[in-house]
Amino acid sequence: MKFETIIFNIEKNLASLTLNRPDRLNSFTGQMHEEIRSAFDMIDQDGSVRCLYITGSGRGFCAGQDLNDRAVKPAAKPRDLSESTDQNYNPLIRRITSLPMPVICAVNGVAAGAGANIAFACDIVFAAKSAKFIQAFCRLGLIPDSGGTYSLPRLIGTARALAITLTGEPIMAEKAENWGMIYKAVEDDLLQEEALKLAAYFTSQPTKGLALIKKAIRASFDHNLDQQLDLESSYQREAGYCEDYKEGVDAFLHKREPKFTGQ
Repeated sequence: MKFETIIFNIEKNLASLTLNRPDRLNSFTGQMHEEIRSAFDMIDQDGSVRCLYITGSGRGFCAGQDLNDRAVKPAAKPRDLSESTDQNYNPLIRRITSLPMPVICAVNGVAAGAGANIAFACDIVFAAKSAKFIQAFCRLGLIPDSGGTYSLPRLIGTARALAITLTGEPIMAEKAENWGMIYKAVEDDLLQEEALKLAAYFTSQPTKGLALIKKAIRASFDHNLDQQLDLESSYQREAGYCEDYKEGVDAFLHKREPKFTGQ
């Protein structure tokens, strides 16, 4: 498939997805959602992929929804915005969070609205020090979507989540790191190098085990301790049947580097 709003490729077990509407700060349109869905379908169909890397082109990561794509004239009837969340944003967040491999995000500039919350859905987020995160929904009379009302209280606590969603205060990358909103803020010229280095590392690691770690961590918010202990036992059983567990133990015992296959 020929892509026009994203750049996508799979090479050396790494899938790389770049939002590519730099003239519009990589804001989302219906076409971009369709192309990203196709990219995820390709990942699902390609058994070689062991990590997904997401970033943006140009001077911004993603400004959220392109409002030109849903302009509302003064005399027009109100639009049902749940159609967009149900058909586009919610499925995207679910695919990112449930992907059975690490998802690395490199935020190279402004991440606003859904653009910020899509980044927070990823497993590990790097950001250039010049980048900033903005919950811009309040300025339009809307609520944070794309999982924002779920992820932000869990990442930074209720008080801070309420403050930045009610005011739209921009949060710079270094503050975002200090608050626990993202993993790491790095110098602008080192962003791609550091994020890609980690993404490449994950392409040689025990992918099924990492996928189970993701599932366990994400499930923990909905469980009490007893339920989570039972889940850990179940996932540990599943992990122990993987070929990579055998390889990891053998490599440890023989003091050599493991050669994981992701199986």
